[in-house]
Amino acid sequence: MSELRTVRVDLAGRGYDIAIGPGLIDRAGELSRPLLAAPRVTIVSDETVAPIYGARLAASFKAAGIKTASVTVPAGESSKEFASFGRLMNDLLDSHPDRKSTLVALGGGVVGDLTGFAASVLLRGVDFIQVPTTLLAQVDSSVGGKTGINTRHGKNLVGTFYQPRLVMADTAVLDTLPRRELLAGYAEVAKYGLIDDPGFFGWCEKNGAAVLAGDATARTHAIEQSCLSKARIVAADERETTDLRALLNLGHTFGHALEAETGFGPDLLHGEAVATGMAMAFDLSVRLGLCPAADARRVRTHLAGVGLPMRLRSIGGDNRRVWDAARLIGHMRGDKKAENGKLAFVLAHGIGKAFVSRDVDEAVLHGLLVDAVAA
Repeated sequence: MSELRTVRVDLAGRGYDIAIGPGLIDRAGELSRPLLAAPRVTIVSDETVAPIYGARLAASFKAAGIKTASVTVPAGESSKEFASFGRLMNDLLDSHPDRKSTLVALGGGVVGDLTGFAASVLLRGVDFIQVPTTLLAQVDSSVGGKTGINTRHGKNLVGTFYQPRLVMADTAVLDTLPRRELLAGYAEVAKYGLIDDPGFFGWCEKNGAAVLAGDATARTHAIEQSCLSKARIVAADERETTDLRALLNLGHTFGHALEAETGFGPDLLHGEAVATGMAMAFDLSVRLGLCPAADARRVRTHLAGVGLPMRLRSIGGDNRRVWDAARLIGHMRGDKKAENGKLAFVLAHGIGKAFVSRDVDEAVLHGLLVDAVAA
């Protein structure tokens, strides 16, 4: 049997393990059974993932003596809208769950966010388990208990902090992911180095190509180190009551604005937006005299080198979209981190030296965005 690696998210009374390794979908029943309040689960997946892994996951639960039901939602961010969430809740209630039922999220970040939020409000709270099937979900969104849905005002503005009982990151499923999806997840891997671990970012510079090419050892190390970093931060600041957990949002103020401008559609994946946003955050840090220009160049060079988008003109195809700096700033005003009308950014004094700032000169920000639009 392949080696199973385990990362513990250490929270008083709500701690849980992140299991990392190949073949975990087929071991899900075995690993989950001791944690279930009752031997029954409902698998929530989307129309892309369910046909590939749904039957295997259900068979694993059934082999462990666990009664299994399934609900499928449309693929993509549209499932995180109020109307779609309402349909999901009614579909879940159709199977007559009780307080000992457990939901299982099988899919990427959308399915994980949606299922976690559903679990937090279904019958005023039932357990849930994460089975993330994208690199982005395995290293970021499945860990930490942030759940939510989108509104016309912005992304994830309705949600809860609600921890899973277990996360099972099956590294073998990454072999079937399109390269674009892998790249989107890799942006979040690199983020952990940029926040507070320059040594890990250096490792990424040397090994990022191997992670993306499917090197099993490099890929497992990247996932484990990312989960260790996030687990440490979440354990210290579960509900983002200080700026510590907010550091995980490096690139997200820019990235969410870019996603909003593109309608949260297929032209820009979340991880791609984060990658562009991280580069812009370092560029802004340089303009504010906070960060060495050489560090910002390293960030752009590495992210561009693996294939992540760094120019706004490249999003959705060259010259196909008209970007506007003032409109992007307008999107940023709806960001969850904004306070009393002040924009909040995760900036950096250098690679591995991120911090939160709420006093950015908007004239400098506007100038940066104008130049980014023109680049």
